[in-house]
Amino acid sequence: MSKTSSPDSLRMTGKQKAILLVLLGAQFMFAVDFSILTVALPKIGDDLGFGIDSLQWVVSAFALTAAGFMLLFGRIGDIIGRKKLFLVGMALLTVSSLIGGLATSPEIMLAARIAQGLATAIVTPSGMALITTSFEEGPLRTKALGLNGALLSLGFASGAILGGVLTDLLSWRWDFFINVPVGVVLFFAGIAVISESVSDARPKLDVPGAITVTAGLLAFVFGITGIERNGWAAPQTWGTLLLAAVLLAAFYVIELKSPAPLAPVAILKSNSVKWGNLGGLLTFSMESALSFLLTLYMQQVLELTAFQTGLMFGFLGLGAFLGGTFASKILARTGAKGALVLGLVIQALMTGALFWLGENKTAGIVAILITTFVGGFGHVLAIVAYSVTATSGIDDSEQGLATGLATMTQQIGFTLGIPIMSAVAASQYGELTDGVASVAGVLTGTTFGMFVDGLIVLGGALLVALFLRADKPVAAQSDPHPTGAVADERILADAK
Repeated sequence: MSKTSSPDSLRMTGKQKAILLVLLGAQFMFAVDFSILTVALPKIGDDLGFGIDSLQWVVSAFALTAAGFMLLFGRIGDIIGRKKLFLVGMALLTVSSLIGGLATSPEIMLAARIAQGLATAIVTPSGMALITTSFEEGPLRTKALGLNGALLSLGFASGAILGGVLTDLLSWRWDFFINVPVGVVLFFAGIAVISESVSDARPKLDVPGAITVTAGLLAFVFGITGIERNGWAAPQTWGTLLLAAVLLAAFYVIELKSPAPLAPVAILKSNSVKWGNLGGLLTFSMESALSFLLTLYMQQVLELTAFQTGLMFGFLGLGAFLGGTFASKILARTGAKGALVLGLVIQALMTGALFWLGENKTAGIVAILITTFVGGFGHVLAIVAYSVTATSGIDDSEQGLATGLATMTQQIGFTLGIPIMSAVAASQYGELTDGVASVAGVLTGTTFGMFVDGLIVLGGALLVALFLRADKPVAAQSDPHPTGAVADERILADAK
């Protein structure tokens, strides 16, 4: 049945607003968690006895489990109910955050971080699927996803600021404790306002597919996070990445033959799923890498403190929030493809422009504030467009899978960018003294890394422009929410 965008159809009901408030609160909370410990890592290491070579596992343990189990829990949500899974994840996050804040040894800390990563893998796809199933495909869903994208990047940017404030004024333990009251409120609010959402079709879980894809993703993320420690040529790096390739290839073969596949190949081949997720992978990975490179530049070249560095990222967060606010209007005019390409191009140009940063403190600060503000706007526009693209034309029964893929892309992107661009920057540091680069070396390495970062995003925008099939503007789409055979036909048509 054809639908038009009447003024009433563009307004959320009170129940929809309440649902969105809970779900966006949870997504923001998880985005903050990804970056809140960055500034606190040295103090955590000193207090708990982490060696310098093992401290990175506080971050890697979280990233490994979050990315590795994302697709699996996205599909489990389709089968047993997304609300149930959302509540389980919120409870796990609350308990694991309390344990992390009370940790007295590296082992307890890493166990808490693994549990937090699992909670992220549970809540993120189920929360996003609840958004897409609570709002019909069209303007309202685009608006909801726009706010979600804005809060994701705002949370990632503000996590460093909040972590610095809590660590300086109280203790690094409050970086964990702050989750406890927020988690409790969101848990009970979720019980009260969210309706259960479950696939009408209840297939058996594809166990061989679940094992191979989870093991493959774990191996992939483990290999990527090891680049910074071991280098590209180390057996630990290429051996693990080779294992990941074998496992993921086996997963694809299993899905071709499985009567109830974890990820139907028709969806994996969908034009919108493939190219939408590529755009998402590039915007997330290169933006997280940019944050890392800028942190090095601001602290080691401009000699800003950790707290001042965190405040500088506030402009990125402001641009990100505005990007999410205006994204639905831009998508209504350009369609998801146009918005995705535009967002990637803006992000690429603002990142590449940082190649000309120098040692002048005032000029550097001004340049960073302007480029991160504008770049943050483009970044979140790209996030919203990729979220819409990667979940469009998919039946409600497959939304857990589609959103699981999209959120897995997000987590892998967060994990992927930093070790790769760190290696790119390190290649330009020049001669090291006691393992430390000179100020000139850091300047050369970080600005070169930013230039490469921008080129990668620009290349991605070109690929999306060439190969993602153009869509109609979101507000003008007819019959925007196909189900059953219609959805299957669209998916299969996209796969050709």
